[in-house]
Amino acid sequence: MTITGSPQLTDTVPAADLYEVINRRRDVRREFTGAEIPEPVLRRVLTAAHSAPSVGLSQPWDFVLVRDQSTRRAFREHVLAERSVFASQLDEERAGTFSKIKVEGIAESSLGIAVTYDPDRGAPQVLGRHAIADAGLYSVCLAIQNLWLAATAEGLGVGWVSFYREEFLRRLLGIPTGVRPVAWLCVGPVRSLADVPDLERHGWRQRLPLEQVVHYEKYGHGRSR
Repeated sequence: MTITGSPQLTDTVPAADLYEVINRRRDVRREFTGAEIPEPVLRRVLTAAHSAPSVGLSQPWDFVLVRDQSTRRAFREHVLAERSVFASQLDEERAGTFSKIKVEGIAESSLGIAVTYDPDRGAPQVLGRHAIADAGLYSVCLAIQNLWLAATAEGLGVGWVSFYREEFLRRLLGIPTGVRPVAWLCVGPVRSLADVPDLERHGWRQRLPLEQVVHYEKYGHGRSR
């Protein structure tokens, strides 16, 4: 069996449009314009995120919309400090490559969206979570992916910031104890979306070919046939 082409959808969304959005999606840093996001567009994007599948229909996500500049500046300072911590752990060659990579667009984007995970939502009897405790966290990641693809379809860019300590973000946004901050997303209109992802363009890492990550019947049986 060899994987080729794209499956055809039978729903009302043309397959070509769906795959075009998936392939066009980028983790945005430098391209934000700072323009306001129209409220109907923002609501559609958030509705798409809230429509994600979730284990036991627990819907364990919340979305904190952050426009306040002082909050965003405080978060950016923290992120840049964490960038320095990471950079100090790299060898000289890797540090040179990393120095060219921008890791956030907190100030440049129109809006910050912090996405959280509440493990108590729907608890204690969350259908489908008894054997896999992280299934709720996976649900939040599905909501983020929905948000990202919807934003791309609307002509917006999204950048996922991960250079932060969860406790710092919890204090900054008043997130209750027990609720986990999963992501800070920079969101807003962009000048354009890059054809090649930043990390590939700067030589940090290349995308693996599909055949290298597909296995048949058992892990390690990856030969197409």
